[in-house]
Amino acid sequence: MKYLLWVPLFLALGSCNDDTEYIEVEQDERLAVTVPSNFPPMVYDIEENPPSKFGFALGKKLFYDGKLSSNGFISCGFCHEQRYSFTHHGHQFSHGIDDLEGTRNAPSIANMAFFSEFAWDGATSHLDLFPIIPITNEVEMGETMIGVLQKLQADSDYQKAFDAAFEEGGVNHENFLKAIAQFMVMMVSYNSKYDKYVRNEDGVTLTEQELQGLSIFNEKCASCHTTDLFSDGSFRNNGLPPNPNIDDLGRALVSGSTDDNYKFKVPSLRNVVLTAPYMHDGRFGSLESVLNFYQNGVQDSSTLDPLLKTEEGLGISLNDTEKLALIAFLNTLTDEEFINDERFAEY
Repeated sequence: MKYLLWVPLFLALGSCNDDTEYIEVEQDERLAVTVPSNFPPMVYDIEENPPSKFGFALGKKLFYDGKLSSNGFISCGFCHEQRYSFTHHGHQFSHGIDDLEGTRNAPSIANMAFFSEFAWDGATSHLDLFPIIPITNEVEMGETMIGVLQKLQADSDYQKAFDAAFEEGGVNHENFLKAIAQFMVMMVSYNSKYDKYVRNEDGVTLTEQELQGLSIFNEKCASCHTTDLFSDGSFRNNGLPPNPNIDDLGRALVSGSTDDNYKFKVPSLRNVVLTAPYMHDGRFGSLESVLNFYQNGVQDSSTLDPLLKTEEGLGISLNDTEKLALIAFLNTLTDEEFINDERFAEY
């Protein structure tokens, strides 16, 4: 249904500034969600929460608004920076309110709509519920859902924005979570050099070294980093020795099963060159260090992934030439269009 109403100008233009001028517009244009031809099907049910012009703009404003935290400063975008594929580049652990430090590295939130479980331990299985985790974490955003809603309900601009975005308007939990999900659903990274190569676009080719890296990747890495999402979404123990300062059992904290001890979600490798440091605890600062770990640092345990136990020993056998080729290939996964897309930019 479409009807005329008053909407803040920042919503109509997709901006997230605090312009209070209003213009008369028609509700509400549905946005097309990209499903690249080289991707598997999208998991998120678009029909249950179809992104719209005003819903997306509201989600974007919420994503970059410090009001979602207890001190009014830490936004979702604080730990998920666009130029680093929405990670907290350079920070081993996520930093939150009052400069408190978490225990895990902030993962990328690109292509989330193609996965079914979220966070390093799979603490939620629905994208709409994912924001609750950082918002209520005492060292990240340190807020309550009730506290967030009270602040938004007291804001007249937000009241109008919610009414514009949802036919059954109102600032409530469901609409709040749906708006942020609409913003994240649109975050599809799919235009790297690799993508254009596999889709035969624009005459893009890979160098000899990049092709060698692709071949090595398919042989030694693609069992876990599957499809062109470069993750199978599973939880695995990759042999990383437990952090001596943080007893993080990973997936077992959610499942309650000792069979899941030290298993963490397989991260996507898209834009991986931009997302250092690496691993769930950010212990490696470079891709070279990651490959060196897989070559000679894997630690055996009862839950170590069987793929890392071979006749050659633990880990992945790689020589120096293969490592260079792999890194050359991983560089082709950088999507400059995505990290510079103004639709997702904070301004």
